[in-house]
Amino acid sequence: MFIALYICLVILWLGKMAEKSYEEEHPTKAFGWAARDQSGVLSPFKFSRRSTGEKDVRFKVLFCGICHTDLHMAKNDWGMSTYPLVPGHEIVGEVTEVGSKVEKIKVGDKVGVGCMVGSCRSCDSCNSHLENYCPKMILSYASKYHDGTTTYGGYSDIMVVDEHFLVHIPDNLPLDAAAPLLCAGITVYSPLRFFNLDKPGMHVGVVGLGGLGHVAVKFAKAMGVKVTVISTSPKKKQEALEHLGADSFLVSREQDEMQAAMGTMDGVIDTVSAIHPILPLISLLKTQGKLVLVGAPEKPLELPVFPLIMGRKIVGGSSIGGMKETQEMIDFAAKNNITADIEVISMDYVNTAMVRLSKADVRYRFVIDIGNTIKI
Repeated sequence: MFIALYICLVILWLGKMAEKSYEEEHPTKAFGWAARDQSGVLSPFKFSRRSTGEKDVRFKVLFCGICHTDLHMAKNDWGMSTYPLVPGHEIVGEVTEVGSKVEKIKVGDKVGVGCMVGSCRSCDSCNSHLENYCPKMILSYASKYHDGTTTYGGYSDIMVVDEHFLVHIPDNLPLDAAAPLLCAGITVYSPLRFFNLDKPGMHVGVVGLGGLGHVAVKFAKAMGVKVTVISTSPKKKQEALEHLGADSFLVSREQDEMQAAMGTMDGVIDTVSAIHPILPLISLLKTQGKLVLVGAPEKPLELPVFPLIMGRKIVGGSSIGGMKETQEMIDFAAKNNITADIEVISMDYVNTAMVRLSKADVRYRFVIDIGNTIKI
């Protein structure tokens, strides 16, 4: 009995010492909410940020979107999480301090940070403005920074980020509804541009009407593209057509509808992260059409080769975008009044929001009001 009590006290003491080290790792005190283990439950967490370096920007976090990745990472669903883990990579706020060599950002500016805060800056990808494909890309959280310390995300009161990995948020974009564009927005904008599915008069399908899908519809429509939403749920038809402005709607389980649309689309953006058949989607493509996967199912999908060969069709993938393209996306969104459809929540509601997110019970993105509701 005594030995067991002693072990428990030692574990408790080590935990307290670890918490203290997180607070003292860097000079600038910070506060956020972190997951401590695979339960994924988030709770208040005191830690620290580095001092503002000569090329760094420090900003007060005002809003942070909740991405499905945050849920997976909090629970270590992908086997790559490290704890304590402060999620958040759809981060917007107001600049409070800039380093001596910062050139494009000033105190008071509204800025955003997406999925990455660093890269090698010298490889072919980085030199081509594709930092998101750098082998040494540093994620906004649960990653190792250049100095060897752990990165912590936007469920926190402040961020310190290299100027290169910030985007400027135009004044006409509301910060809360712009935050999800830094992940969901660029995830769908980039493949529309890269795969040349952005030409007026083209016909593009969007599979799934969630956090990614609803902004894909908005971006494609702003580019002048004809958009068909493809969903398993007929209940989303009115939403897709009347609210989001899609041109048509297909229920993927209705074979007659799918067959009638065969060979009509120049491309399909597939945002679904669940296991699903892709042969019906390939069948929707015209000759030389492109199916682009941006969702990330946990298990491999079955890829039928024969339909690809017979129609010179392409199945590709895409992951966010480089910093130049991310700024381009934000500017395009501001010009065309594109924002995410959001539900703003308080910081202490985050665990409930995670449960709801796991059940797809959100329309279409939770955004945490960090600036007004995070409390030490």
